[in-house]
Amino acid sequence: MHNEWLYIGVFLIVAGFIPVAALVLAWVLGPKKPNPIKQSTYECGIETVGESWVQFKAQYYVFALVFLIFDVETVFLFPWAVTLDKLPLFVVTEGIVFIGILVAGLLYVWRKGLLEWV
Repeated sequence: MHNEWLYIGVFLIVAGFIPVAALVLAWVLGPKKPNPIKQSTYECGIETVGESWVQFKAQYYVFALVFLIFDVETVFLFPWAVTLDKLPLFVVTEGIVFIGILVAGLLYVWRKGLLEWV
């Protein structure tokens, strides 16, 4: 039985076994000496005073996500730009469409006011 599906099956079994084995090994070999200091919540070494529930503006997280999206897209565009002179017309057209989608997303985010740091 020498076919492609055997390799996929073995890969899936090994991919499932390795994380489970690591978790079991950490549970078996890990130290188990709980005490109140180890069980307490650690927040930058400072004990909380007063109400610890503070609301943060979601805009900061949206700004970070938009930055992350465009950062990752830059990683995808760099190899395309380096080999632009060797690529066929279809690939260049697809890259331009991709850049157009990115520009449309940037304009959408800009018009929604998510790039304003208030």
